[in-house]
Amino acid sequence: MNPVRILAGKEFRDALRNRWVVSATLLLAGLAFALAFLGSAPTGGVGANPLAVTVVSLASLTIFLLPLIALMLAYDALVGERERGTLLLLLTYPVTKSQVLLGKFLGHVGVLALATLVGYGAAGLAVGLLGSGADSQSWRAFGALLGSSVLLGGVFIALAYLISALVRERGTAAGVAIGVWLLFVVLYDMGLLGILVATKGQIHENVFPWLLLANPADIYRLFNLTTFENIRTFSGLAGLSGQVHFSPGFLLAALLAWMVLPLLGAVFVFKRREL
Repeated sequence: MNPVRILAGKEFRDALRNRWVVSATLLLAGLAFALAFLGSAPTGGVGANPLAVTVVSLASLTIFLLPLIALMLAYDALVGERERGTLLLLLTYPVTKSQVLLGKFLGHVGVLALATLVGYGAAGLAVGLLGSGADSQSWRAFGALLGSSVLLGGVFIALAYLISALVRERGTAAGVAIGVWLLFVVLYDMGLLGILVATKGQIHENVFPWLLLANPADIYRLFNLTTFENIRTFSGLAGLSGQVHFSPGFLLAALLAWMVLPLLGAVFVFKRREL
């Protein structure tokens, strides 16, 4: 059997034993149900589509929560095994360092994908089927939300692997992972806002959209909150979508690049690091 598939299965089973899958699924499902039903409760009075409002709420939740879960899931994937001495033992088997890293990465992505699809999927189906007015565009937006959420989780798992390959102690990896989360989820957008205020909005209109591509969380936000017309209306990003002209396919390709490049960096560092 392919070593990558074996290692991915082992990582997934370890996550099941450690209750990571159950914990992440329950957390995402609990928050998704709360946002879905509390957030869509008043929509009947204003004629809003409950499923569209749920997509906006879940997209906002995902930007903060999913990157943190992904980083905490995988920050010690390599450095933790190295500290425990199990990495040397694993490499005595006929398997390369690249296969080890890719197998563990796919296992972690599988864990996050299962938690996201079950947690968000149950809440979305409940709102869409029990509520009224869920049109085909809202269902497509919800499907896009699920797929892009898994991709965003893959981005931050890849960043966690790069961190884990670069540092020598688990404590350092945990600290850097929290710093990466703060940078992309909180500080980057505050920095952009500060630049806009300092320059009185004089950033050239051709430059600003490309600055958003430097942050995977902003790419995710643009994809989910500006692609579909009914979502744009509720998210309040109709004005931004008029200035940013990236196609949905281009935004997904940008997110994919954000996942592949750190993963290649992790492979490069891991193959050259002495254990």
